Amino acid sequence: MESMLSSLSPVWIVLIAIAVVAVVGVAVFLAVQAYRKHRLATAIVQRDKAPVHYAFILNPSKPGAEEVKGQILAFFESHHLAEPMIVETQLDKDGRDCAREAMERGADAIVAVGGDGTVRTAASAVAGSDRPFGIVPIGTGNLFARNMGIPIGDVDAALTVATSHGSRKVDMGRLALLDSDEPERKHAFLIIAGIGFDAAMIDDTDPALKKNISWLAYFVGGVKNLFTPRYHGDVTIIGTDGKEQTSKNISFRTFMAGNCGQIPGFSLMPEAAYDDGILDFELIDTTGGLIGWANLFGDVVHQTITRKAEQNPLSTNSSVDQTQGVRARIRLEKPALAEVDGDILGKTSLIEFTVEHRALCVRVPEVPATMPDATGVMEPVKVPVSSEAAEEEEMKAAPADAEQPGASPERQPSKD
Repeated sequence: MESMLSSLSPVWIVLIAIAVVAVVGVAVFLAVQAYRKHRLATAIVQRDKAPVHYAFILNPSKPGAEEVKGQILAFFESHHLAEPMIVETQLDKDGRDCAREAMERGADAIVAVGGDGTVRTAASAVAGSDRPFGIVPIGTGNLFARNMGIPIGDVDAALTVATSHGSRKVDMGRLALLDSDEPERKHAFLIIAGIGFDAAMIDDTDPALKKNISWLAYFVGGVKNLFTPRYHGDVTIIGTDGKEQTSKNISFRTFMAGNCGQIPGFSLMPEAAYDDGILDFELIDTTGGLIGWANLFGDVVHQTITRKAEQNPLSTNSSVDQTQGVRARIRLEKPALAEVDGDILGKTSLIEFTVEHRALCVRVPEVPATMPDATGVMEPVKVPVSSEAAEEEEMKAAPADAEQPGASPERQPSKD
């Protein structure tokens, strides 16, 4: 061996040494990767086998709420899951209070059962924690559930999603009434919050009419406010670079901040993404009476079809100014109504919008969400997979008998 090495030139010796080091390096790398995957697979199996204590935040005022409650209990029994905790909202106890109570009582996962109001208030308590958040939509709106692709009108399907491991981290917006005397000035939103015409329209919508004709009821509320005075004040936008841009003494109909921009039939904010740590701001104004409102409708249809945040070039007597940022402040000459996800907060003249990046972990199905646009086409709503979720799903796909997230519930080992 020594004679063989001595007969080799120094160049060959160096090349052989490099080859040996490379082979050893690859072997070590593969061993580390295998160990890493083994640990991940073990963690997934352990997590799947561990019983999860679910708490359902139920709005009993929703039609069919009692029936849904029975379906929840039956679902858990048939899937051998531990009996869930059910906490009902009350006039003096909203979804946030119920979710906090449930977490204090040891709930590992929170599921909101109701409309957008119940969802946003319960989510506000869960945000920032490591607990997953599920949704069983009942009611008329359910905009956030629709944007997440959660089944509407199928309780068992929604429960399957809520008790699965498919999840996405999403942003949560906060609207603060800075001139409020209330101890809790900040209010969460997951879809859209606004001040001005949109809030007045919602406030003038008849709840009974909304139950009967759903979204069309908002049209009636909107007509009532077509000729109300415009709002005046200063608007400050803080961009992602921290720079402030202030527009002083401007007039407008409504100012909105969006986390999700899709509503059935239209796209209010085509570029809004609920996991980018950015809010999409929209300042809307019209002049010229009905002509301005008609042009504004054309603007919304135009950006829905083009899927771009741009105004119809043929539009007159209306303006839709859109920008993005992490914070916005508005100071009004006179107080105006404010709303979050369709819930009226009251009047304010000093308001601030902020965003909490990926603060909420939402249980979602694997199938992309879809929302019908103005052309009737079911447009996919982007539901990006987090790196952790993607890695876990890759591991789950490897074994032939592995369960897929969003396909089957977390099962507790049967006692028999």
